[in-house]
Amino acid sequence: MNGLLAASGAGGFGSIILIYVVVLGGMWFLLMRPQKKEQKRVQAMLASMEVGDTALTTSGFYGVIIDISETDVIVEFGNNKNCRIPMQKAAIAQIEKPDAN
Repeated sequence: MNGLLAASGAGGFGSIILIYVVVLGGMWFLLMRPQKKEQKRVQAMLASMEVGDTALTTSGFYGVIIDISETDVIVEFGNNKNCRIPMQKAAIAQIEKPDAN
């Protein structure tokens, strides 16, 4: 009888560990996977950036990209040609390509 109880107790512990593994795996799939997809999307957007594209910054300003370096871009804001601000690529939230009309 004691052997039967000991066997059922050990199996219960193994099933609890299996449940934890399944739950943690499910949480990883639900939380980490969308984040990695978003990172890939942002990296692809920044890689496709070209001079002349309109950029929306994370602070909400629209400007035209006039120069691109490895980590920085120079963005021209408004109609004033003297308003050129260098900023990091990470500060770009969205890129809009000019119309091909």
